[in-house]
Amino acid sequence: MSRIRGLIITADDFGLHPRVNEAVERAHCEGLLTSASLMVGARAAADAIERARRLPSLRVGLHLVLADGFATLNASRIPDLVNHAGRFGDAMVRDSIRFFFLPRVRSQLEQEIRAQFEAFAATSLPLDHVNTHKHFHLHPTVLSLVLKVGREFGMRAMRLPLEPDAPSGLRPWITLVKARLDHHGIVHNDHVIGMTQSGQMDEAAWIRALERLPNGVTEIYSHPAIAGEGAEPVTQSMTGYRPADELAALVSPRVAAAMHATGAVRGGFADIFSDAFRCARRMENRIGTD
Repeated sequence: MSRIRGLIITADDFGLHPRVNEAVERAHCEGLLTSASLMVGARAAADAIERARRLPSLRVGLHLVLADGFATLNASRIPDLVNHAGRFGDAMVRDSIRFFFLPRVRSQLEQEIRAQFEAFAATSLPLDHVNTHKHFHLHPTVLSLVLKVGREFGMRAMRLPLEPDAPSGLRPWITLVKARLDHHGIVHNDHVIGMTQSGQMDEAAWIRALERLPNGVTEIYSHPAIAGEGAEPVTQSMTGYRPADELAALVSPRVAAAMHATGAVRGGFADIFSDAFRCARRMENRIGTD
């Protein structure tokens, strides 16, 4: 097994709120953040895009929202997906069944996925990666549509939500996702950290993760935000999250020292899966078998 490590450090929900956008910029300029996943239909997306354009070293990907957030298309075009305000619900089990069995719903889903890719393309930002809010691409129908539409927009990388401590019931689905990404030539991380401690990736969590960093390519993601007044969450679905602590971890000297000690190559998906990195991995694997 290769000892070379690649490390992708991502902030999800870029565009969700100005406090999130400010945290992303600070974590990239003053800390360890290498990439961010953009919600193109979110209320603060325009502010996020403006910040990303002045941060060319920040790798930006598309964070497809198909649950618990706002759609890109008008509600009248996708009435089976959103409420009158254009917002997806959070009944993901119910929606999963509808996506699979109802052609009408599936057609609207494809239209919305395409609209989000189109909105990202309109930013003129390079598409570093694609992932989904709440990891909805574990659903086979969603994944099929993302692969179909994403191919048209130059999608080259996706997040594989494979975490060592993930529930065992997810593993068969993750194995299928990996096989399909490999079949379609879509690069992906080997491991992910941030699922089981979503909203709780503070300094201590980061240091523990880095001390146990596996070989291969690992993506660590979190949800940083600047602290608001009182205990007000960025959004109600993030009640209980500690985004200010997650931001503090991304600019922590202790975390930076722990990261340096791993010897990992750090960057976005485009950097980690560059020809130079892949060549180095092949060379080390060859040496290991001699």
